[in-house]
Amino acid sequence: MTYGDIATLCGHPYAARQVGGLAHFGPTELPWHRVVNRHGDCAAGYHGGKAGHQQMLEQEGFTVEDYQIVDFAERRWLPT
Repeated sequence: MTYGDIATLCGHPYAARQVGGLAHFGPTELPWHRVVNRHGDCAAGYHGGKAGHQQMLEQEGFTVEDYQIVDFAERRWLPT
């Protein structure tokens, strides 16, 4: 999912930055490494930077090149 996807699900489609802040400063037990920007790019603000974010995604089986998820449009989760 993207930060904007989560914001939209919460009823605030323009609050992606706030979701990013929650991901950075919020509960660490949540799988924030699965949240990326609208282009499928890793987040620079992730603990460990983009390289740390990429590593976590790759550990879950995602293919990431140059900090971007390959086939992001097909892998993106959008609940109905």
